[in-house]
Amino acid sequence: MCHTAGVDTEVDLRDASREELLGIIARQQALIAELHRRVEELEGRLTGGSRPRGMPGNKIVARRSGREDSKPRKPRSRGFGRLRMKPTDHVEHALGICPDCGTHLEGGWTHRTREVIEIPESAARVTEHVVIARNCPVCGKRRLPRLELGGVALGRQRLGINLMSLVVTLRERARLPIRTIQWYLRTVHGLEVSEGTIVGVVHRTAEMARRAVGEVLDRIRGSPVVFADETGWRQDGVNGFVWTFSTPDERYFVRRNRGRQVVDEVLGDEFSGVLVSDFYAAYNHYPGLKQRCWVHLLRDIHDLRVMHPDDEGLALWTSAVEDVYSEARDFRHADARKRSAAQRRLEHKLLALCRPYLDDASAVQRQLCRRIERFIKELFVFVAEPHVPSDNNAAERSLRHLVVSRKISGGTRSTRGTESKMTLASLFGTWHAQGVNPLVACRQLLASHQV
Repeated sequence: MCHTAGVDTEVDLRDASREELLGIIARQQALIAELHRRVEELEGRLTGGSRPRGMPGNKIVARRSGREDSKPRKPRSRGFGRLRMKPTDHVEHALGICPDCGTHLEGGWTHRTREVIEIPESAARVTEHVVIARNCPVCGKRRLPRLELGGVALGRQRLGINLMSLVVTLRERARLPIRTIQWYLRTVHGLEVSEGTIVGVVHRTAEMARRAVGEVLDRIRGSPVVFADETGWRQDGVNGFVWTFSTPDERYFVRRNRGRQVVDEVLGDEFSGVLVSDFYAAYNHYPGLKQRCWVHLLRDIHDLRVMHPDDEGLALWTSAVEDVYSEARDFRHADARKRSAAQRRLEHKLLALCRPYLDDASAVQRQLCRRIERFIKELFVFVAEPHVPSDNNAAERSLRHLVVSRKISGGTRSTRGTESKMTLASLFGTWHAQGVNPLVACRQLLASHQV
């Protein structure tokens, strides 16, 4: 027997005719429609007022007053929720006995999860490799096995490759002082390491990195664009300068004086690209194309404007120079001849702004105008060569790591220390520019020099 909801008649479906079955279906459909109507009516009431306390169901949010049509939320380019990490362990929490009636419980389903991130306590492992000597009963000779420590230790070095890589990475990439590295190893890993051992590890790694740094320099010399800059660096209290020659993916540092010969030493005869730099005279003799930094020029113009806020002529000139630069930045064309013509046109336009003040001793912008006249052929190379930027910010960014390191340590104390610092800064800087994990890369470097 079948009893349909809302219907008083009981019908034996096995004996029902086709007409009776169709009638049952029609009455059921009418009942479902009536239930849908009542649900919509109740939802409409809840939308206009508050939800009764304790009423189950999905949350219904009332529309804002004064807005009849609610616009859909604009999709975000990316989510800002906390990303779950891939779990390395699973721990299940479930009740085995019902706390109310004591019934044994089995099975179940996942109700919720909670992520806990922790690091294990990692004490240093000291492995003693024991070499056993044995005598051959036939020939009577003493036989020793060959100690194979590939991937574990480097030569006769006491520290393993993983520990050496960690020490060098903490020293160079994290910029930690030697005593801070000692504190970390002692506190986290229970390991006592002397200052001399840490210094020796840094020097040994730098020696093995020289070949890789030489390859970096070769790639820089073959690049179509190189960014150059310099900053101060003291060695044993004596002033000197660190030079950077870099590309978007390579870094090379060297400490020398501030003479022009450094440019020749580093770039050599192999480089024939565009040299991007500031207005320092050491770069003037380079025979190839040069792009001078507009940021340096605009910064000097701004400083002059601050010194003379009431000079209306200076204000007009400053605005006109900035407009020329904006026009150059906005220019784009696929035809190389059109770009070269635009470069010459912009050079003439900027020179026209500066000529009235070249010989005017009373004009405060006289020196800047003379600088522009002198370097006019090196200010708009970026217009004719789209792959060349108009500023030297890339070189300054490459030096930032060393500048911070200089503020922490004050410089280096010996020639060998300086050479190791520049070598590791070049290699770690290149890894950072390429998005390479420096700890893993340093480990691979050391492992490739197994003896």
